Amino acid sequence: MATASLLGVSGGANRLAGAGATAGGDATAAAPASLTGAEDRAYWCGLASRLARPVLGALAARELKARMPVRFNQPGAARERFAHLEALGRLLVGVAPWLELGGDETPEGRERAQLAELAREAIDAGTDPASPDYMNFTVDRQPLVDAAFLAEAMLRAPTELWAKLDSRVKAQVIAALRLTHPIPPYDSNWTLFATMVEVFLRHVGEPWDEARLVAGLHKHDAWYVGDGTYGDGPQFHWDYYNSYVIQPMLVEALELLAPAEPSWHPFLALAQARLTRYAAVQERLIAPDGTFPVIGRSIVYRGGAFQALALAAWRDWLPPELPPAQVRVALTAMIRATLDHPANWDDAGWLHLGLNGHQPGLAENYICTGSLYLCSTAFLPLGLPVGHAFWSGRPEPTTWAKAWGGVDLPADTALRERR
Repeated sequence: MATASLLGVSGGANRLAGAGATAGGDATAAAPASLTGAEDRAYWCGLASRLARPVLGALAARELKARMPVRFNQPGAARERFAHLEALGRLLVGVAPWLELGGDETPEGRERAQLAELAREAIDAGTDPASPDYMNFTVDRQPLVDAAFLAEAMLRAPTELWAKLDSRVKAQVIAALRLTHPIPPYDSNWTLFATMVEVFLRHVGEPWDEARLVAGLHKHDAWYVGDGTYGDGPQFHWDYYNSYVIQPMLVEALELLAPAEPSWHPFLALAQARLTRYAAVQERLIAPDGTFPVIGRSIVYRGGAFQALALAAWRDWLPPELPPAQVRVALTAMIRATLDHPANWDDAGWLHLGLNGHQPGLAENYICTGSLYLCSTAFLPLGLPVGHAFWSGRPEPTTWAKAWGGVDLPADTALRERR
């Protein structure tokens, strides 16, 4: 089968943007052909800005609590206490590598520079106790989660989101993160939220809690179930938490620890190999139209389900048999399928609860408007320069398209370890 025919739907699904489209979509409409890397990047940049500007603009004006709607599906959920830190941490953790490229004289570079400045003002507004947008770092357990995403974002953009903060704001951030120390994590992926906060404090030269740092690492080593996948706690769950949280935070924490503590090197090597295998599996889950299995909780995090694949692409950890441009095709299709539908956004530009459209019934009781911005993590490869093979390579059909299009492929093989 010719490459062009395999790529016919790999660009994803702009299929729902026409007038009169319903929230359920039009499954019969044709999707566009795959685009060049430059066109794909322009599309990604436009969506990253669309996600970022409402959150960062409102925070820079210290009006996030006044402007952002807090929608949730469960009566009495009272998510207003958590929504604003969720929005900040989850947005920045995905766009941080892009912002870290810094500004330049291109339209994209100017947009990055503007957003990075807004992001620094947003961090100030959210951590300043005198700000009307000062965020909750203490009430209930949820603040630990999103303090960790904020810490991870600053680690992913050490210049733009940390070094360029003035000393006053840095002190505010440190104080805010320390407020999460009394929060006990659940015996699940939550242990890595405590790990990430402590890794950040250690990395910037602040006092840190060793017991909280290492507990999540040791537990996930024990919770590994095989073939590149961890249990979310002692039991395995069919969901995307290996991608939402576990694999990215585990590998990034180990990367920062291993240089100073060589005893972590063996686990780091294993964790990277597992992430590479998991990324290969993730690419196979994306259909040519960008859809993927709707499995497990938190499915309204949309593209966050593929953070692990996006991270592997950004960090050059893809397996040799998986070309970066092929991953671009897969991720672009998935992003289109989850964000192109006009019902994903309200009239003011905030995300609606849903996977593809306004679908509040898909949201669990811990999810609200702020939670949804974890979809930003699909955009991690924007941190790669335009000349990288991810962006410069010719589009290739996804594994799904190749296999079902009659291409003869090597058999898939599991990851087997000797320890």
